[in-house]
Amino acid sequence: MALKCEPILEKFGAECSGLDLTKPLSAEEVQQVIDAMSQYGVCVFRDTGMNDEQHVQFSRNFGYLERVPKREGSKFRLPHRELFDASNLNAEGEITQDPAAIQYRKGDRLWHTDSAFMEKRTSYSLLLAHEVPAEGGETGFADARSAYDDLDEETKALIEGKVGINSLWWSRKQAGAEISEEEINDRFKARHPIVHTHAGSGRKSLFIAAHTMDIEGMDKEEGRALIRRLIEHTTQPRYTFYVTWKPGDLVIWDNLCSMHRGGDFDAARYKRDMRRTTVREGTEPFSVDLDDPYTDLFSRAPKVVDIQQARTDGA
Repeated sequence: MALKCEPILEKFGAECSGLDLTKPLSAEEVQQVIDAMSQYGVCVFRDTGMNDEQHVQFSRNFGYLERVPKREGSKFRLPHRELFDASNLNAEGEITQDPAAIQYRKGDRLWHTDSAFMEKRTSYSLLLAHEVPAEGGETGFADARSAYDDLDEETKALIEGKVGINSLWWSRKQAGAEISEEEINDRFKARHPIVHTHAGSGRKSLFIAAHTMDIEGMDKEEGRALIRRLIEHTTQPRYTFYVTWKPGDLVIWDNLCSMHRGGDFDAARYKRDMRRTTVREGTEPFSVDLDDPYTDLFSRAPKVVDIQQARTDGA
């Protein structure tokens, strides 16, 4: 079968159809998806009919899938560790009443890239809708390649070679969590260039968003002002679009050339059951038994408040 793509913006995002994602794909069909992702950065598949097992199996076409961290005595709502829970639900499937969980999910409303706080970056995220609110809850996407292209030459020269310091806890602090910078500095952080060449397209892209706390070698206030400016530039309307969800919809985005954010909705009233797989950058298809950095890092982080909620981004 042939993949069909209808662009959403001129250079970013596409509504895709023509493939049955519930069945194993041929090598040619997998390559069609990869080529579409390289071109558009975000691919939207409607009414896929996928279940959890099919979601995981399809995602494995693109590389090693990160796994939810283990914790002694923890109860998982979802049947596979490869499925990250990006919902507002507790382990019993009911709307969570846990204040810590509610607070930490607020960070998902900021423009971010999944797992940028990890040393091993995520390439694709694949988010499948199981239940959606009656209103609200859209997901926004921003084109970090076109945003880079349109920067003035002075700014491009300024940021070339610069390295961002990324922290999960920094983004949560920006969303209102009560955590000091001293505590943040005691927890794990990751260093990533804020400009890189996107492997799939050969285009340069920004890699900077809500997890980016500081820029190495720059004055703290100057660096943070630059981070804010770059995020505001990238999230202008001309670079962004929003996906309105229905159950069964799957959206794949490439974190290495985009930003995204979850939309507001009445989380105390409506269930929003979203499940995400994340592909580690540079890994081979069908990789199933690599290391487990999420469990390692979160087990060593001091004063972690409920890693089942704090360990991952959502959308």
